[in-house]
Amino acid sequence: MAHTLSVLESAFNKLPGSAVIQRYIRSSHQNDPGRTILEIILIIFAIRTLLQSRTRADRTGKHFIQFSDKEIDELVDEWTPEPLDPPLTQVEKADLAAVPVVAGPSGVRPKLVSTGKNAVNLASFNFTGLAGNETIKQTAVEILRKYGLGSCGPPGFYGTLDVHMDLERDIADFLGTEASILYSQGFSTISSVIPAFCKRGDIIVADRGVNFAIHKGIQISRSTVRWFDHNDLRSLEDVLESVEKDRKKRGGPLTRRFIITEGIFEKDGAMVDLPKLIEIKYKHKYRLILDESFSFGTVGRTGRGLTELYNVPADKVDILIGSVAIGLCSAGGFCAGSQAVIDHQRINGTSFVFSASLPALLAVSASEGINILRSSPSILSTLQENVRAARMILDRVDCITIPSHPASPIIHIHIRSPSSSSSSLHPSSASLPLTLKPSNPVSPIPRDAIIWDWDIESEERLLQDVVDEALVQGVMITRAKRLRGQETVEARPSIRLALTSALTKKETEKAVTVVKSALVKVLAKRR
Repeated sequence: MAHTLSVLESAFNKLPGSAVIQRYIRSSHQNDPGRTILEIILIIFAIRTLLQSRTRADRTGKHFIQFSDKEIDELVDEWTPEPLDPPLTQVEKADLAAVPVVAGPSGVRPKLVSTGKNAVNLASFNFTGLAGNETIKQTAVEILRKYGLGSCGPPGFYGTLDVHMDLERDIADFLGTEASILYSQGFSTISSVIPAFCKRGDIIVADRGVNFAIHKGIQISRSTVRWFDHNDLRSLEDVLESVEKDRKKRGGPLTRRFIITEGIFEKDGAMVDLPKLIEIKYKHKYRLILDESFSFGTVGRTGRGLTELYNVPADKVDILIGSVAIGLCSAGGFCAGSQAVIDHQRINGTSFVFSASLPALLAVSASEGINILRSSPSILSTLQENVRAARMILDRVDCITIPSHPASPIIHIHIRSPSSSSSSLHPSSASLPLTLKPSNPVSPIPRDAIIWDWDIESEERLLQDVVDEALVQGVMITRAKRLRGQETVEARPSIRLALTSALTKKETEKAVTVVKSALVKVLAKRR
């Protein structure tokens, strides 16, 4: 026995690191013998766990309950599977039934299944009339035959094709930035870009009226968030000053700081004053993340967005987001900026890394759309002419208010409230009661929420009646659809018009006049 132990000891001493183990055991046992016993027990338990079978099924079946065939059949008949989703409410059923069904492609004048007649489409985001363009359609067919349909992989693996790289170069060249990156889904573009740059401990100062995708991106980033009043740059400066004052008071370190807002706001069609915003950004040393999903391809001489409209160099905006789906009638989104900003996203943008890339035919369709916008500036001038014609008609309707900017091709229509507060997110500072306190930067809730006097459910019913009445007269419009109960700030119900350059000024005036008559007819009953 002694000889055997001696042989084992000599063999153990030859192992690399054996001296360290012996020294640890001696010191551990000397200081706390009980600890040594506990460690031995844990080691034995770990070895036993690793060696035992991980699938210890009772193969004998002696613990199983035995059922006859008849009992099994009865149990199966009695079983009722639970629904994957709760049943639709009456409101949801009504909303679903009210959606018009279109036969064939959705264009400027789609054919309705219910009537068999064509309707003028002011509901779809076809601002520049690229949807259904024959040149784009023929090019897409050729690319489909060459590359097939799907890319079948994420961009960083094997999903990147030459047409994707061409589109990224086309977007960067079109906007005047160093580079751009393509995302396959429009919604996930901004919600991936924000957490790619903003981390825990960073400061985000955001507009209270930003869209749902931006809210999700901010939530994922886990950054410290401060909010300023919707499209109110005076409020923005106040919040930036309060953030810096608080940092100096606490003696905190300088962190990355971002201003996040939209070019044209999805919720109400308001437009930000970009030159003033750039001035504030440089004054307070913040980076700017600008979502131009609804301004790219819709404003500016050739559709380059707010940078072209206000004659601001695109490199003044640190991170510029746009929608290929909305602006170019294709699919996906993009982020444009410096080369460093773009390269960072190729390994940190979650939607870029983990989502399959855009189908080749959609990438080529977007590139072709950019070429059309470059060569045909009359498209944007026609669109703006139609916007002005529509506003000339709607601005004279007494029973509604329009919060949208006069140059915005997306027009939101609200029912005029009996009181003075008629804003979707906040009234102008001049119309605010003097008793209202300054807004709380920590809360996303607008400061005037306490004086809102509109009822969401009743206004949505009225607006749906307007939509139905307009459809009867041959014009297809829509309510602005919201994720009620999920959005941080509930936007006021509205009718959303999406104007298009594919219609002439006369056709636009005729369609908007129908909308006006539907508004007057339905809202007159309310009185």
